[in-house]
Amino acid sequence: MTGIFLQAFVYLLAAVLAVPLAKRLGLGSVLGYLVAGVAIGPLLGLVGQETQSIQHFAEFGVVLMLFLVGLELDAKQLWQMRQRLLGLGGLQVLLTTGAVAGLALILNQPWQIALALGMIFAMSSTAIVLQSFNEKGLAKTEGGRGGFSVLLFQDIAVIPILAILPLLALSAPQLDAGHEDMSLVAGLPAWANALVVLGAIAAVVFGGRFLTRPLFGYVARSGLREVFTAAALMMVIGIAALMSLVGLSPALGTFLAGVVLASSEFRHELESTIEPFKGLLLGLFFITVGAGIDFEMLLSQFALVLGLALGVMVIKALVLLLLAKIFRLSGSDKWLFALSLAQAGEFGFVLLGYSQQQGIFGSELGGLLSMVVALSMFLTPGLFILYERIILPRVTRSTNEREADTIDEQGPVIIAGIGRFGQIVNRLLRANGVKTVVLDREYAQVERLREIEMKSFFGDVSNPELLHTAGIESAKMLVVAIDDVEGATALVRHVRQQYPQVAILARAFDRGHFYALTEAGADWVVSESFYSALNMGGEALIRLGMHPFAAEQRKTAMVEREKAHASELYDAWLEVRDNIDRRERYLKLFIKLEEALKEDMGKDRMDGHSRSLSGWTPPPKGYDKALAEQEESMRPQGAKD
Repeated sequence: MTGIFLQAFVYLLAAVLAVPLAKRLGLGSVLGYLVAGVAIGPLLGLVGQETQSIQHFAEFGVVLMLFLVGLELDAKQLWQMRQRLLGLGGLQVLLTTGAVAGLALILNQPWQIALALGMIFAMSSTAIVLQSFNEKGLAKTEGGRGGFSVLLFQDIAVIPILAILPLLALSAPQLDAGHEDMSLVAGLPAWANALVVLGAIAAVVFGGRFLTRPLFGYVARSGLREVFTAAALMMVIGIAALMSLVGLSPALGTFLAGVVLASSEFRHELESTIEPFKGLLLGLFFITVGAGIDFEMLLSQFALVLGLALGVMVIKALVLLLLAKIFRLSGSDKWLFALSLAQAGEFGFVLLGYSQQQGIFGSELGGLLSMVVALSMFLTPGLFILYERIILPRVTRSTNEREADTIDEQGPVIIAGIGRFGQIVNRLLRANGVKTVVLDREYAQVERLREIEMKSFFGDVSNPELLHTAGIESAKMLVVAIDDVEGATALVRHVRQQYPQVAILARAFDRGHFYALTEAGADWVVSESFYSALNMGGEALIRLGMHPFAAEQRKTAMVEREKAHASELYDAWLEVRDNIDRRERYLKLFIKLEEALKEDMGKDRMDGHSRSLSGWTPPPKGYDKALAEQEESMRPQGAKD
């Protein structure tokens, strides 16, 4: 027991020390875990033979991760991505298998070994790639979506690969007398095997659709969170066990269960319950990969192992670049797609061990290939760093340095920035017959708008020549909505100085930016989140029982109070900005504003309605009393007593 505690302490200490440091250096948590494993394994020798056993246990983190991924999708989304799932994923597996097998044949390997190696190295690391996508915010990019489609198809492809590998055996299978996997399909004819597999999948779908709701409802009513956690883990482990018994991938089964439960009312509770276990087990898995590297073999055959690892990664990257071109992934998305999936994956360890058991190749070659898989996974975080720090800035720079579009029309309103904010302004103006000239410095955004027939022009809006071409001299108004705090302020200042007749409306990100735009000369500034947050606050008051008229009244009072104190706060902000030690004054003014706001909220202004309230019907006399009586009548009898 003491040994288990010491081993757990070593693994956790390595993670606690290495991962935050790696994150601070911008290397990502995955590389931190891998380095931690190398430190406690090959370098310091603090862990030993138990690493491989722990790795098999930690692979359950991949199962949990795919369950959570499934919860983020539903059947409709899965159907929409069918083209990439089958096209990108299917072609990637086939082309990579062929390319790696061809290289193995050139190296004088038998065709059976070559084909097995092709299928093994066609797999990529679901754990590393999805973890890195989520950490770096790349999951929603086109490259990230393409990568996810390929990874999902690879998990499905493991099933036929496991069926094909025994057919490639060069010698008798290596039976393990001390261990025999449990199976519901062993010895069954093909048709019976297929029926059992279909029955297992149907059980997962049926259970997820009809049995989980009463189960989790029953558990939730107990009010014991730990029992809900136990129920969630029981479900995932049970599905994984069922999939293993019928010869399917546990990760695929739990992914399917996640998709079925994506529309369940327990979805978010399941996510929050499973997430900590997923993160811990994935971290443990990465540590075991680092700790399992055989440095003696690596050093004795370093050139061979490194050459094979780089060769496999280059082949996979070239195949992925070809597929990116076929499926029209361009720019940074193309490079993200190719670099993120260039490594071998955790399923490679499983397939290598299975291949050795089936007699396809011996333990010596298996050990060498395991080193190649581990090294390629170890190098993957470096590929993400290459993408983020070298490729992405260059691709972005080359895109933004392209020649600006020729502007062939002018209008009374110029909109600088056509992101989510500028689009709404533009749509409203055009719907009311106002002609606009839309400019944006992000070429990809301009292209997306052209696809929906919303005409816009690419170019740097801070360029005086571009503004001149857009007709700034004759324009009546400039709307500034670019996603650049300093750039927006500089643009407002330039137009105010050079074209004082133009009205300037600007979007601010926060209160400080609001004041900076005001000082630069904007005629009207709105905080991006103020009115949306105000509307949500009003809706919250209504849903808590306040009459809509009263809620609208308090929203108006807050706007008026903000305006009343705007001048004082602006003057105080100028003093703070100019390095005058008046921060205390600014804070006191802000506290004064909050106190005045509370006082306004306590008033019931039934007379003198503002313009924004003129369309409202006031609550009837005695509304508050009637509401209180209604709530009292709805309470259970026991609660009244």
